[in-house]
Amino acid sequence: MQAATAPRPVLDQNGLKRVLEAHGRYLDRRPGGQRANLSHQDLTHAMLEGARLAEAEMTGVRLNGASLKGAGLQGVVLFGADLRDADLREVDFTGADMRGVCLRGANLSRANLMKADLREGRIALQDSVHGFRILSHDRQAGDLGYAVMNGTQLEGAQVSDGFRMADLSDTIMTGVQLGGARLVGALMDGADLTGAEVFQADMTGASLKRAVLTGVDTGDANLDHADLTDVLRGPPPVVYVDDVPLSDLLADHERYCDTGGAGGAAARMGRVDFRSLRQLRRRTLTGMHAPESIFYGMDLEGAQLQGCNLSGADFRGANLRGADLRGARLTDARMDRADLRGTNLGPLLIAEGRFLRTDLTRAVLRQADLRDAIATRARFLEADLSGAKLDGANMDGAELEF
Repeated sequence: MQAATAPRPVLDQNGLKRVLEAHGRYLDRRPGGQRANLSHQDLTHAMLEGARLAEAEMTGVRLNGASLKGAGLQGVVLFGADLRDADLREVDFTGADMRGVCLRGANLSRANLMKADLREGRIALQDSVHGFRILSHDRQAGDLGYAVMNGTQLEGAQVSDGFRMADLSDTIMTGVQLGGARLVGALMDGADLTGAEVFQADMTGASLKRAVLTGVDTGDANLDHADLTDVLRGPPPVVYVDDVPLSDLLADHERYCDTGGAGGAAARMGRVDFRSLRQLRRRTLTGMHAPESIFYGMDLEGAQLQGCNLSGADFRGANLRGADLRGARLTDARMDRADLRGTNLGPLLIAEGRFLRTDLTRAVLRQADLRDAIATRARFLEADLSGAKLDGANMDGAELEF
């Protein structure tokens, strides 16, 4: 959070230790106890794992990049706090006042936010020159733009007014408890709600485009005027393409590849859900035409996908480790959290002196694992590589935009 006011106070480690000790005595109702007041303190990157801060006053505190794993923050006041990129795994926020909190890039896996107040909120501070100014959480380089909320408990949380404390687009919310929660007008495009509990949740006017609702019973949720465009539900048991089972179609395609076109037939299809096949591990699918198809969460390790047209395909959370994607067309593909370790994304030789480059223009690769991948000469124009792991990746000659 930034504003044109005096610099934030910085509490040294000894001072912070004394505050925590006094607060511990306060919680235990022992002599010498004093409720912690950390309002507007700069605790950037502080190590507070397991800290007991229930009922503490922490309005406007700066905790971006801090580690609070397993901390107890029941009933804490975090109004307008900055928690960007913080490690909040397993933190208990039960009943916390989190209005206006910024959680971009924070990891809230298995955190408990039951009955927390997550509505919009703003802080106005006064300085002698400019009068009252509104504090804002300015976006900075490296911000992920979304929080990880795998297994987070949000039952009974107040999250009305669009849940503006954080952008929930593409957020991991598998198994999240949203019973009775208010998500009126929430922006949840691409969010993974696999196995979520939404009994009596109010999602009136929410945007859930491309959201994953596999195993979610929305029968008792209020989805009036919600945008459910391209929502991903459970896979069908069997998929047919022009009255031919998808499994047979791929078997014919493999014969076509193995015989150099003498047998079988090349697979050409539009938007197809491949999840009914469960896995395509080490299958030979070279040259397959399957734009906008769904491979969400599938195992494609070692698959031969050279020269495939997979533009707009959904590979979110898929295992593509060691796959051969040379010359593949992956424009506009969704590859969030995909495992691409050791994957070959280099150019494909199609004739003497002629190469077909792998095209990932506008592809979304947030949090994708590209370690040790080969991506020489690949096109990443307008691609989203936020949080992607690139250690050891060969990007020589790749078209990148920063």
